[in-house]
Amino acid sequence: MKKWLVIIFVLISVIICFIPYERSITFTQTRTEQPVMYYLPLNDAFDFQIVFTHSIHLTDVIESYRVLTNNELQLLSMQYEDVAIGMPSSAEEGQTLTYEKGRYTLRYDDAKLKDFTLHVGDVDYKLNLQHKDEVIALKEKLTRGKSYVLKIKKLSFYQKMKGVELNESK
Repeated sequence: MKKWLVIIFVLISVIICFIPYERSITFTQTRTEQPVMYYLPLNDAFDFQIVFTHSIHLTDVIESYRVLTNNELQLLSMQYEDVAIGMPSSAEEGQTLTYEKGRYTLRYDDAKLKDFTLHVGDVDYKLNLQHKDEVIALKEKLTRGKSYVLKIKKLSFYQKMKGVELNESK
């Protein structure tokens, strides 16, 4: 009887450790044989922003995203101050561009992504992840000069133990 209790306890422990349960924003390092995964739990708040300083214009760009139920990312909008190099001056099909109070806002009707690659440049400009009331300086958490795939994943306890939580100190 005791043997069966131990076996059942071990099986339940293994199941608890390896079944994905918590949806998170993940950043997985690319171009390496042993990628490090950084994550931030969503905690039922499904909107977030990537805020960065444009390297030419030296003004902030705010990209807003929503996490969908199928773990895809919906690009909601992009706000910026200057057009030209790298920033659109007109809207394409499925987009709306407005200009108010010195800022352009490009809204997307239905732009969905499974993931995207984010390069963390080795320059001293802003690159933040904003989620809920929290601002995470990605250049302090991720390695400069490296690229990361940003993706929404359900993580297990084991995956979280192997990864690095972004809102914990480095």
